[in-house]
Amino acid sequence: MTSNTKLSYTDKLPLTCTRTGTCCHGKMVRLNPWELAKLAEAKGITPKEFRNLYCDFGGIQLRFDGDPGWKDLASCSQYKPGFGCKVHSGRPLVCRLYPLGRQKQGEKKHYIHQGNDFPCLEGCPDVVKLPSMTVSQYIEGQGAQDYEAVQDSYLELMQDIADGAFSLLLESGLSESGDKKTLPMWRKMGDEKPEALSKRLGVQWIDRLMLHELSDHSNDYLSFTESHFASLQSAFEEKLSKLESLDDYSEASVLLMGLALHLSRGLGAEPSDLATHWIATAKTHGASE
Repeated sequence: MTSNTKLSYTDKLPLTCTRTGTCCHGKMVRLNPWELAKLAEAKGITPKEFRNLYCDFGGIQLRFDGDPGWKDLASCSQYKPGFGCKVHSGRPLVCRLYPLGRQKQGEKKHYIHQGNDFPCLEGCPDVVKLPSMTVSQYIEGQGAQDYEAVQDSYLELMQDIADGAFSLLLESGLSESGDKKTLPMWRKMGDEKPEALSKRLGVQWIDRLMLHELSDHSNDYLSFTESHFASLQSAFEEKLSKLESLDDYSEASVLLMGLALHLSRGLGAEPSDLATHWIATAKTHGASE
């Protein structure tokens, strides 16, 4: 079993990429809505068009269905042999940070890589001949700061949506009524495959969650996230204004929790772990399963 090697901003590693494409084969690249929009912009098409052509599960995962290459692994749908990434200017955070991973707990951030040896050595052994740079220099050079900020904003949105599910369960009289079907549905969604959960949520809500157009200020991620969050809030308020029965509140709580869990997968989290945590939290406030 390999370990995660933790790095500081000042650690030096041979982080200059030779772009031979080994890292574009056999990977899993998850996406948030900003990353989906930036990929579409780099491709010259709309986010919906890019999603439908090159993504799975409503847009949370980039498709790897290109020609086999390194180790006979399928390449990213955006990789062109002999050229490289066709949407390099819009590449998502995971590609900008590779081979590093990122962990965030509260205000603390850590950068890691798998194992004790630098991960690129097998596919690109010549990286050891290149000048080294600090982790902070690499992040700056990859233009990753804005993408990190967006990722953190969507993590907050994920929690806000989940909080809405909690409110519907705990503040509507639903929990006090003895409801025992809402939490089991939370758990079921946490365990569902992404294709099943996206189907459960439906095209309309998946589109609202994942598709948002870039404005004229396409590089202003703050405007993008604020506009997207406001659009989602408006849709939620319209949905909530039509609730009448306890069954309606249960259905709405399940919908919001499902959206939070689906978004969490696009952000690199594990839905089953989150569902277990959120169910335990709800139980401490009187909800039953």
